[in-house]
Amino acid sequence: MKDGVIAERGLVLLGCGKMGSAMLEGWLARGLPATSVWVTDPYPSDWVKAQGVHLNTELPDNPAIVLVAVKPQMMGDALPSLQALGNGETLFVSVAAGVTIANYEGILGAETPIVRAMPNTPAAISQGITAIIGNSHASADHLDLAESLLDAVGQVVRLDNEGQIDAVTGVSGSGPAYVFHMIECLAAAGEEQGLGTDLAMQLAMATVAGAGTLAMQSDDSAEQLRINVTSPNGTTQAGLEVLMNGDTGLPPLIKSTVAAATNRSKELANG
Repeated sequence: MKDGVIAERGLVLLGCGKMGSAMLEGWLARGLPATSVWVTDPYPSDWVKAQGVHLNTELPDNPAIVLVAVKPQMMGDALPSLQALGNGETLFVSVAAGVTIANYEGILGAETPIVRAMPNTPAAISQGITAIIGNSHASADHLDLAESLLDAVGQVVRLDNEGQIDAVTGVSGSGPAYVFHMIECLAAAGEEQGLGTDLAMQLAMATVAGAGTLAMQSDDSAEQLRINVTSPNGTTQAGLEVLMNGDTGLPPLIKSTVAAATNRSKELANG
């Protein structure tokens, strides 16, 4: 952890469901002492109970970070209990969807350092990507601290402004569900062509996982990788002519899908 400040002053994890547990596991694996972590959760899992963290006990007076990982609908009940830590040195990092920086400032105080983050579900296996943006009281050191915390579960990118969070939600936040549905569709199409159910699903999952890994590890762009596997007048070209159709194919469909998710994110943020 950056400069040991978290180990020294402590970290408070408000909410320890799947996302919170994944992050906690990553921090502990990297050497953060369990005794430096305070977890507040009404229904902690057996795994959390066994980690040696401070669980549902009195919080430290001046923790380095409070990471808010409760569901947005629980925020109204959970966050007011931490008001005493606002307007001070404690950095608040939120991974709750749809809760704006202004919402936090309204509860914790306008001078509270706040970083809003948007992770995605592959963080559960440390393969996520999280976008972060800070308020005017979040310094460069605060952002570095937040990044050092969140990179335990995958990549971290920084945004230029909070408004971009909605687009991030539409692409990477909701994106895993789009990919899971693509796997479903690819497997179902394989069945239509005569493959058994289990085999079709195995092929679809391995294809999507392998292509994603190749894209991440290759120096080539996604466009170039597509070109590399498309032989002129071959099978892949035949399929792509359907998939890449500008009127009925994937481009307009994905565009409207991401737009719908982005717009819904804006609606939720505006109450």
